[in-house]
Amino acid sequence: MKKVFIIGGTTFDHIVYLPELPGNKALTIHKASFQETIGSTGAGKAINLTKLGVKNTLYSVLGDDYYGKQIEQNLHENKIDFFIDIDPVGTERHINIMDDEGKRISMFITQSSESINYNTQKIDAAAKDADIIVLNIISYCRNVIPIIEKYNKPVWTDLHDYDGSNSYHNDFIRASQFIHMSSDNLPDYNSVMERFINEGKELAICTHAKKGATLLTKDGIRIEQPAILSYPMIDANGAGDSFFSGFLYGWMNNQSYEKCMQMGAVCAGVCINSKKLASDLLSADYLKTELQRHGFFLNQNEIK
Repeated sequence: MKKVFIIGGTTFDHIVYLPELPGNKALTIHKASFQETIGSTGAGKAINLTKLGVKNTLYSVLGDDYYGKQIEQNLHENKIDFFIDIDPVGTERHINIMDDEGKRISMFITQSSESINYNTQKIDAAAKDADIIVLNIISYCRNVIPIIEKYNKPVWTDLHDYDGSNSYHNDFIRASQFIHMSSDNLPDYNSVMERFINEGKELAICTHAKKGATLLTKDGIRIEQPAILSYPMIDANGAGDSFFSGFLYGWMNNQSYEKCMQMGAVCAGVCINSKKLASDLLSADYLKTELQRHGFFLNQNEIK
């Protein structure tokens, strides 16, 4: 099995659950369930891939504070191979308000900085050792791009709620050949996917929450994958990273694009049935069982 180097993305999240998101009015909510846990896109991908048996290393930035220590403990508990640099402004923290349908309001109450004393030697060694690089769109990751470009490895990025024109994303788009994103802020996602392919990208994937996901490849393959709606919604946090991880796992195991999309859809469904970034049930064997339960069959000889 090839090895993945994941760059960026660990936060401490305060998650509040409400039946519906607050409207445009003042109100007092007397009771709401909540949890405090690890979050962000790098942690989500690292935990999912590890549960699927994919070797990976996560690099991230944390504060030398209580929240950073909680994140490190969680990564250790999930058996994640990781290393960090210290952010002098502290650990990034989010407040997420979730409703019963999985919609979310995210508030970045503290943000990571770019004032990092990067351990360039260790980052360089991890990039050199990896077969695949996942470049997350956290601001401090931008300064790592010149390091990874030296090695000409396949680079995957997740643009999340990209709107099709925000210049913030340009460096990450330029550095990547494989692009994931969400249609949350992208009603004309088809033209953006086509633009990426015309720019020479290998593939582009756009997820649409309950409406599934769309794939377009440089060879003109287009697949519309329905979401699997039979999993009860508990918490939608991490569903996109779970889809990303399931797709990448299939791609690394030489599955067809159709099968990769199915694997992504199942991983996302399993994720929303849990309050964690990856369900405790998730494993390579569990994924195969769930794929078969939904009528999706794999070439077992190609799964490593």
